[in-house]
Amino acid sequence: MTDTEMEIERPFWPSMWKGWRRKCPKCGSGPLLTGYLKVRDHCPVCREDLHHHRADDGPAYLTILIVGHLMAPLLLVVFTRFRPDPLILFTIFAVGSVGLSLYLLPRLKGAIVAFQWARGMHGFAPPSS
Repeated sequence: MTDTEMEIERPFWPSMWKGWRRKCPKCGSGPLLTGYLKVRDHCPVCREDLHHHRADDGPAYLTILIVGHLMAPLLLVVFTRFRPDPLILFTIFAVGSVGLSLYLLPRLKGAIVAFQWARGMHGFAPPSS
């Protein structure tokens, strides 16, 4: 590896963990999001530009995928084992699905932005020397 390749290499898993915690993927201490889902233009701590991200619909797709794969088998097990009233079953799973979705969505958005940052995608790559 050359010196320039070592300089642009970014740690993948630590960046993903920082993004999951909704922190800047570079420094890990600055907040990544303003509000619930809006990504900051730059980190207030290390001044890393974050406006390059292209998370778009990725976090929503992943949230639906995860919630669906968790709730569908659980719904089947609860329905076949316990046979609760339909209104009770609907209420419990509706609240559970919405709650899990609201929990996962900003964390997955942070992880996707961190993934793009770590891989140098969409303008996150450092300038070539």
